[in-house]
Amino acid sequence: MKLKTIAAVLGSPVTQSLSPAIHNAAFARMSKPWRYIAIDVDAQYFEEEVVAARDAGMLGLSITMPHKDAAFALVQNLDEIAQRSGSVNTIIFGDTGAMRGANTDGDGCCDALAYSGANIEGSRAVVLGAGGTARAVIAALGLRGAADIAVVNRTQSKAREACQCADVARVGTESDIADATLLINTTSVGMGTNDSPVSATCFHSALTVLDAVYHPLETAFLAQARQAGAQTIDGLWMLICQAVRQEELWCGVTPDRQVMRDAALLALAQRAS
Repeated sequence: MKLKTIAAVLGSPVTQSLSPAIHNAAFARMSKPWRYIAIDVDAQYFEEEVVAARDAGMLGLSITMPHKDAAFALVQNLDEIAQRSGSVNTIIFGDTGAMRGANTDGDGCCDALAYSGANIEGSRAVVLGAGGTARAVIAALGLRGAADIAVVNRTQSKAREACQCADVARVGTESDIADATLLINTTSVGMGTNDSPVSATCFHSALTVLDAVYHPLETAFLAQARQAGAQTIDGLWMLICQAVRQEELWCGVTPDRQVMRDAALLALAQRAS
């Protein structure tokens, strides 16, 4: 049997991915012989690359844009969030060559919320966006007992599709934020800009607000929420928490999330210098 020591992220482009820094720091802290690499792969070669990784005896794969839908179509054995969201961001290779697909984005979001002390069970959540990340978050919130999930998206048809990921999800509007306890941005609005996906007047002190965007670390969305007295969680925590879930699936161990975050912060600082 091949000794499994390598995991990788597949995407295009992947040059800016923080995943190698995050995972390799965790592996080093645990004194494990594992390492993590980034592989840029075009869509037409995605399946071929996954099969090659399996045949090479890799631990598993992280899947990022634009391949999450292709991974969902390729892998037959899926966890519940992957099934509900129609999206796979993690592939696990079994010793017999079987492949399992998972989506850790939703649990990563919920873990980041729980780590900050937010209550998910019985919560009233508003999710901004209806893409693959949003669908995974909606599915995870539903499975963890959220009482109501309002999905807010510019395209109503996509919002309706995303609502199928959880029984308690419905199409919502920005006005739903007034009664919400959780507000989660899964859109790219604010990435590298000072834009916010909602009006500053929407925020209130009873909210816990998470932004999946982590560049910049404090987005305009989070800054406005903080000014309103809301508790805020940056997107880097969500990225770290989903990566923790991936290592648990690949390796059967739980890494140190603070070590992973410190490595990510260092990588971001080096890029900015």
